[in-house]
Amino acid sequence: MKILPPPSNQQIARMQEIRRQLHRHPELAFAEFATGRLIAEQLGNLGIQCREQVGRTGIVANLGHMEPGTPCVALRADMDALPITEETGLPFASETPGVMHACGHDGHVAMLLGAAALLKGIELPGRVALIFQPAEEGDGGAQGMIADGALDGVEAIFAGHIDRNYELGEIVVQPGLISAFTDEFTIEIYGPGGHAAKPHETADSILAAGQLITSIQGIVAREVHPCFPAVITIGTIHGGSAANVIASQVTLTGTIRTTSSETRALCIASLQRMTLALEQLHRVTTSFRFVEGYPPVVNDPAATRIAAEVAAGIVGQAKLKGQPLPSLGGEDFSFFLQKVPGCLVRFGAKHTELHDGPAHSPRFDFDEEVLPIGARFLAQTALSALERMGELPPPSQESA
Repeated sequence: MKILPPPSNQQIARMQEIRRQLHRHPELAFAEFATGRLIAEQLGNLGIQCREQVGRTGIVANLGHMEPGTPCVALRADMDALPITEETGLPFASETPGVMHACGHDGHVAMLLGAAALLKGIELPGRVALIFQPAEEGDGGAQGMIADGALDGVEAIFAGHIDRNYELGEIVVQPGLISAFTDEFTIEIYGPGGHAAKPHETADSILAAGQLITSIQGIVAREVHPCFPAVITIGTIHGGSAANVIASQVTLTGTIRTTSSETRALCIASLQRMTLALEQLHRVTTSFRFVEGYPPVVNDPAATRIAAEVAAGIVGQAKLKGQPLPSLGGEDFSFFLQKVPGCLVRFGAKHTELHDGPAHSPRFDFDEEVLPIGARFLAQTALSALERMGELPPPSQESA
């Protein structure tokens, strides 16, 4: 197996420059226009042609042999930011009001461009597809890219995510299920409304909502099997217009995070049952709307073995970490893995001198020394997977 060298000092400096430029100019889901132009420009500088507007604002580029039937491995980086006002005080902090790279996607793009630079100069035993994906943060950009042919000819796919829960230099590789179903729901509660001084003349939607919020906590505590993790969170509540008015409507929105289909179905059914019960308890009417989210990320065992061996070769066996418990976070990389085998890993990027904000925090930042680690891992994994394609299961029939 050919072993790639680590990125040069010049390549590391360029990755840092790209990350900081993206961080300074973040863009939300499906609005990654300047981000896409920067990516296309950087690929052009490497002599790599790309296809733009894949899945609306995504980019796909290819390295190596393009003949039909050539073995192909894809590498993916997400590139959208979040609707968060940055509070890091960094010299390259966001200049776009209310928008921030608070999840490391700026670093992911820089890593994949760094991987492209490492792979460009060698003879590949196949094709490497570089997928720069929009709209990971809740909008499911992976699905649009798949529909637009991003996985055409691809037989395996790999990606990584920066994670400040792990030390710099650690790479987390785990086979099987590593993330959750991420579904959402909306509950509407309606009553006649009326004067606050005459509650007997009406039905109180806010009282009903309050009891429902409390009751929902009993689903996970008393209905879900304790060996299967689950979370039901009410994220917003809107109702009422004045202190002396009994509200005629309350709207609740929330999320359900589960790691098994059975637990997921139980939580949905229980939410529906409890919502409907309010009609008898509080003389209100209700509606329940369920919105299907991302499926869980399930790493293929064979692809994970390749990723683990590459990671150990780069950072050492002692810094190769497992993830014994799945995260209840979500990742739309799961849609790619429903089509082709692959593996999502995590790159440790903790730094004691940085802000202590977690992902999706206005104070989020990561140690930029993770950039060359991620770039080298992605490039080496693509090369190794091409050389060991026979160990991987075939893509699903649906995507063939």
